[in-house]
Amino acid sequence: MSTGIDVEPAPTAERITPDHEVVVVGAGFGGIGTGIALQRQGIHDFVIVDKWDQVGGTWHANTYPGVAVDIPAFIYSFSYEQRGDWSRLFAPGEELRAYADEVAEKYGLRDKLRLNTTITSAGFDELNNLWRLTTDGSEQITARYVVFAVGGLERPKMPDIPGLDDFGGTLMHTALWDHDVALAGKRVAIIGTGATSLQVVPAIADEVDHLTVFQRTPIWVFPKTDLEMNEVGRWIMGRKRIRSTIRLVGTLATEVGMSGMLIGPAWLTTVTRKALEVPARRWMRSQVQDPAVREKLIPRYGLGCKRPSMSNTYLRTFNRPDVSLVTEGIEAVTENGVRTVDGVEHEVDVLICATGFKLWDKGSVPPFPVIGRNGVELGEFWDANRFQSYQGVSVPGFPNAFTITGPYGFVLGSYLWMIEATSAHLSRAIAEAKRRGAMTCEIRQEAHDEYFCSCLKRQERNFLFTPTCEGSNTYYLDNHGDSPFRPSTHGEMYWQNRHYDLDVYRYGPQPVVTASVTSEQKENA
Repeated sequence: MSTGIDVEPAPTAERITPDHEVVVVGAGFGGIGTGIALQRQGIHDFVIVDKWDQVGGTWHANTYPGVAVDIPAFIYSFSYEQRGDWSRLFAPGEELRAYADEVAEKYGLRDKLRLNTTITSAGFDELNNLWRLTTDGSEQITARYVVFAVGGLERPKMPDIPGLDDFGGTLMHTALWDHDVALAGKRVAIIGTGATSLQVVPAIADEVDHLTVFQRTPIWVFPKTDLEMNEVGRWIMGRKRIRSTIRLVGTLATEVGMSGMLIGPAWLTTVTRKALEVPARRWMRSQVQDPAVREKLIPRYGLGCKRPSMSNTYLRTFNRPDVSLVTEGIEAVTENGVRTVDGVEHEVDVLICATGFKLWDKGSVPPFPVIGRNGVELGEFWDANRFQSYQGVSVPGFPNAFTITGPYGFVLGSYLWMIEATSAHLSRAIAEAKRRGAMTCEIRQEAHDEYFCSCLKRQERNFLFTPTCEGSNTYYLDNHGDSPFRPSTHGEMYWQNRHYDLDVYRYGPQPVVTASVTSEQKENA
């Protein structure tokens, strides 16, 4: 499959030395974890490129009111860089961004950063066995290897609603929050009721004059044990053994609660899901006073079909007289507000879209053209052939290229667990290529196909594809109807990424000598 995008390498008869051995695209936790993994393998000639002016990725970009991690911070951290001084059990976003900055500093990555630089395309130079990356300043960076550490929560997704561009008030997405916009005394509307909206709604309810929440699909909500970490708590979490033990317990709970739900036996999954649904619905109903509003907030699809979340305040916000829940479908956005299918126009001053990200959308994964062998573009390949990659890291036909969050790489849970696994995988492959003196490292087609088929086989018992999840509008499924998350336990992900057979990759060719060197060798002979 060819593409018309012009990222072809400049032809040259001589082999060239790339600017860097590795270019890592993205300075979020994925890029930081990759830099540390490369260093551990003795690879130090790399640069980390990012479009933002600071590290942190998602946690630098998302600054909306109430932003916080939705799993305990002692789990959402690198295993080799745990800390016990979080302000809360569920750390606010600013602390996560600061944590990323501290890790980058501690592991000597500051000098490896190249910020305020957006990569617009990447192409494999087959003649020189290297990658050529083009920046938004039309500069070219070359590297033997490239790692795409662009996170899944990278590109905000605006809703496809007629008239959105005609809105006369202030329009913004939660991922691009404009802190210069004053909400005090304004009529504000939020489209979407996912995990982000669940944090924003209670955070701004006291500030606005009236808040209208447009809901398409309700979200499963659980009570949140969000403790403030006082001196005693910080002392406890400051003890390495105690912290590691608590982390292990949390990991096992996540393993059972999330991985087990997706890959466990059907009977066990059903029993577990239903056992959790009953008390969850009971608690959710106890939070809302109005019977009609209460039932609109209760999911009818099964628990686990979408990522559930936790909040002690979201549901109770709908008890306020200045907060409205609208479940009628949106017909159009007008100059003055939002018109629903029942003909009612809801007048608003500020319209906030909490509508998620282009996670599996065509042209968004990856967010720029990536051209491999024979002119094949990665996004077009996935669009035509379904999302696929070997352990979320490698794709045949794209030598010397690796991904951190590729298809079938992420086991539901903490992203940082996956980052540690996939970065260990790719750094091991690069190190082996160096050891063999090879210039290319490419996953073998047969190894990739075997892994892909095993993932699809495991998915056959996944309840995401059953009537249980009808009406959930879940992002767990892509546009092909697949679920490109890794259908395995975290233990499998950890082990297999670190102990795969190195020969699943094909290495070569060996570096060649120039004509002048060959002549000298002949003369010496």
